Amino acid sequence: MSLKYPVYERFYTWQGEGVHLGRAAYFIRLYGCPQACPWCDSAGTWHRDYRPNGVTLMTAADLVSVVQQESPEGAFVVVTGGEPILFDLAPLVDALHAIGRRVHIETSGIAPLRGDLDWVTLSPKPFGQWPEASVVARADEVKIIVHDLGDIRAGLDTLTGLRDDAVVWLHPEWSRARNRDADVLNAITEAVKATPRLRAGYQMHKLYRADDLDAHSDKRPIPLGGNLELGY
Repeated sequence: MSLKYPVYERFYTWQGEGVHLGRAAYFIRLYGCPQACPWCDSAGTWHRDYRPNGVTLMTAADLVSVVQQESPEGAFVVVTGGEPILFDLAPLVDALHAIGRRVHIETSGIAPLRGDLDWVTLSPKPFGQWPEASVVARADEVKIIVHDLGDIRAGLDTLTGLRDDAVVWLHPEWSRARNRDADVLNAITEAVKATPRLRAGYQMHKLYRADDLDAHSDKRPIPLGGNLELGY
């Protein structure tokens, strides 16, 4: 029996963050995550109050078919979540490679990577389960989410063994970015000035509302982390 992946949503857009910012990308968002980030911007993938009515189970062949139908050649594929590293991605990656697509993953790194992935974006969650050493060593870029001032140091502390050529981003958590929180934004600025290896990041796709333009994206109003006080 073919392995089936729990697909929360899938949509064609462009990558809104990191090294590949602005490039056409087809996103496959898998359901389920144990980290339960208090400001998660995909809380529908795990929060009990915002569970979808159903999750579509799709094989690698199913996903290859929709990628081909819904995005042109040249668009890479991003597997995200939730927490996609919990699943054996090797069959999916192999199938996407067979049609000439590059495959990226966005993960907190809490389990071994499976599959010959072309790009690994690690977003460590120091308040939860730390990334495994093998994932840190494999990461092409790192995205540290900054909600509180201590998050910069806490995130960096998880990165023992990171390659010298891996890019390290500091992203203001969306409620802080949306509200132009001066403390968080200034802390990122000062950290980058003090350590030039670091880069200041942002979620550009949210300014464009690019993901919403695809019919398959989840458009339910789900608050960050499931917390109404943080807004959307």
